[in-house]
Amino acid sequence: MVLSTSHKVVADLPRPAGSPTTPARPVPVGLSDQFNTAAILKRIQESVAFSFREGAHELTFRALGTQCRISFIAPPALAAAFRTAALNWIANFEAKFSRFWPESLITRINQAAGGDWIPVDAETERIFALCNELHFLTRGIIDPTALPLIQLWNWKEPRTTVPTDAEITAARGRVGWRKVQRTPGKIRLSEAGMSLDLGGIGKEYAVDQISQLARNSGITSALVDFGADLRVFGPPPDGRPAWHIGLEDPVRPGSCWTGLAVRNAAVATSGDYLRRFELNGVRYGHILDIRTGRPVANGVRSVSVMAPTCTQAGMLTTSIFVLGAVEGAQLLDSTIGVTGAIITDTGTVTGRTFFNHATT
Repeated sequence: MVLSTSHKVVADLPRPAGSPTTPARPVPVGLSDQFNTAAILKRIQESVAFSFREGAHELTFRALGTQCRISFIAPPALAAAFRTAALNWIANFEAKFSRFWPESLITRINQAAGGDWIPVDAETERIFALCNELHFLTRGIIDPTALPLIQLWNWKEPRTTVPTDAEITAARGRVGWRKVQRTPGKIRLSEAGMSLDLGGIGKEYAVDQISQLARNSGITSALVDFGADLRVFGPPPDGRPAWHIGLEDPVRPGSCWTGLAVRNAAVATSGDYLRRFELNGVRYGHILDIRTGRPVANGVRSVSVMAPTCTQAGMLTTSIFVLGAVEGAQLLDSTIGVTGAIITDTGTVTGRTFFNHATT
């Protein structure tokens, strides 16, 4: 199976106003008074480090279940304003869309599964429209209703058994994006036991949004990195013509097997070498094949993709990982404007133009 590549996925981003060389006014992002967002912001702020070194401001914090880093070039006043706007945006997003937050909109939708419609605003409708597009383009590989299967396989807890065929069949019966009912201004999960999890696209979407927020604020150079899914624009502060991004070696986590020279693009990586469990000599990764209800076991260890947006890069890494090296390489080479690499148990498969960007 080769996925259709007749559509190009681009995150739903506002376009920057004016010439990219003309600084815009800082974009104010207020803190929402819904979903107890202030508590999320407080937790994020407790992890913040903000410094200036080697010509760039460095903002690091923990949010969205991962370590986040934003490196950018800006005068001090603009840097302070952007820091506030970025942290507020992230807090608003996590409080509203995290299934782990008991007061989030996603939690409300999940709790109402099989029952009432839940009202949603325009921003939420755009998120769900993106979910619908990604589900269509990947032929169901990306499915925001996969939470019953994710919880069944729960790789975070010690395991002494694996789910039975009957348990997998029952969980699969509660999965299916096509069962989600949407109409302007509201959404409903049609069956009890269904639940949403935006973890498969949320981090990448947030990278794209924060990158655009930086542009709209007047920042002309930045790297936005949320858990090794990242996007860059403008030149790096060290004067090189491109940002050098290391790709982690799945065999030796913590070291890089190569790097990419990236300009005005995004890089995402999917792998099962960190989040997994082993039982009776069998390895079970956290990436599930929704079509079977089981962890992917096709010999792929990691996939890295460089694409115009982080949302597109993330969609492709997950799809390629599930498809496997042969069909994944076909998808990689048939998608315009992207390249990447697939690391398997037996070797490495790269896109045709990968080594045009590879660096040490």
